[in-house]
Amino acid sequence: MSMASADLSAILGLKESMRGANLMASLEQGFPVSALERVSHLISPAEPNFKYQIVSKATLARRKSSHRPLTTEESDRVARLALIWELALDLWGNEPDTREFLFKPHAMLGGKSPIDAALQSSVGAGMVEGIIGRAKYGSAA
Repeated sequence: MSMASADLSAILGLKESMRGANLMASLEQGFPVSALERVSHLISPAEPNFKYQIVSKATLARRKSSHRPLTTEESDRVARLALIWELALDLWGNEPDTREFLFKPHAMLGGKSPIDAALQSSVGAGMVEGIIGRAKYGSAA
């Protein structure tokens, strides 16, 4: 991941000391459900059902009732979105403009929104990171 692990840990609501290999180990063991709740609220606070695009409603209910962490795949998706959020927020400087970018269809993503591309795959997330990087460093976006 291209941003500091400490920043990602804070966005996820994980221990501040969790960096590098410790963050990766935490992802492999599964983030707590609270990380999903936190990231989905940051990205889409007005849409309480946004989290179900990351983890299905039934699966999330099971995780909560059994007090089990997210799977590695679910945790990876949450981390991917947290990274995209942090990079976009750093570029746009405020949450409303960041959300507008994330949810607006983008020509470089074949008309998909950056959030949809990032949710779909790590390749899509990489493409979104590239768009943000080009915009930040002066290339066409």
